[in-house]
Amino acid sequence: MKERSTRADVRNPVLALAGVAALRDLSPDTRAVIANALRDVQRDARERADKCWRTHKAPMALYWKAVGVYSGHIARAVIRSEDPKA
Repeated sequence: MKERSTRADVRNPVLALAGVAALRDLSPDTRAVIANALRDVQRDARERADKCWRTHKAPMALYWKAVGVYSGHIARAVIRSEDPKA
C-alpha cells in the first residue's frame, strides 16, 4: 500500500485556491467566526446527506456530502496557521 503524503496542500486541496490567502489575512477573531460557521454548515450538510441517502435520493446525498467535505476543508484552511507543518 502506498503511504499518503503529509504535505498540507495534498491533504487539503483548498489551500491552493487564491482566495484562501485573502481569508487568512483577516483577523484571528474573524477567521474563528468564519471557521465556526463553516463547521456548522458541514454538520448540517452531513445530516442532509444521510437523510437523502436513507430516502434513496443518491444525487442529493452526493451533493450534500460534497458540501460537507468542502466546508470542512475551507474551515481548516481558514483557521490553520501559516506554518506549513501545522
